Amino acid sequence: MLVAAVVVMGTLGAPLPAGAEYNPGVQSRYDALGNVVEGPGAVHYSSASAPNYTPIAREIVSFDGSYAPGTVVVKTAERRLYLVLGDGKALRYGIGVGRPGFAWAGQHTVTRKAEWPGWTPPPEMRRRQPHLPAYMAGGPENPLGARAMYIGSTYYRIHGSNEPWTIGQAVSSGCFRMTNDDVTDLYERVKVGARVVVIN
Repeated sequence: MLVAAVVVMGTLGAPLPAGAEYNPGVQSRYDALGNVVEGPGAVHYSSASAPNYTPIAREIVSFDGSYAPGTVVVKTAERRLYLVLGDGKALRYGIGVGRPGFAWAGQHTVTRKAEWPGWTPPPEMRRRQPHLPAYMAGGPENPLGARAMYIGSTYYRIHGSNEPWTIGQAVSSGCFRMTNDDVTDLYERVKVGARVVVIN
């Protein structure tokens, strides 16, 4: 039995992992069980070699704070994002955060939203990782995933991921990654102009 997982192996020039097979004829589809979008060029893992992870459930929780409803509060130490609902409640999501040296804090607003966003790695990232493309069109293999919310005038985004097993880890260059299911849910709830508070 094969478990689908979407990775950017082909675009990053890395060899296929052990136990994987390349299947360029696969049509794009969403695998709700694995919470991944499978598209052309998807890599399929056997159950023995698939990344071992348990998705972090999205849930409504009690939330203290003086934030207005609609505010996005990111708590990087918890690796959680909260959408303030009001009346002492928030919707909590699991997120991937910046790896050591890439964490940040501050307040901004959501300045733009995009579905299946294209990705232009910033120059600093391309210097660190010269194998990255200058630009990658949106789609299932794009590391920004299904949706993106742009934070202020920074390079940072709240976005989906083609590596759902990295949620709950410190792995990014400062962006906040979510499963495609969670980022799509958040995208529908958050408006351009919403306040984003990042607490380190």
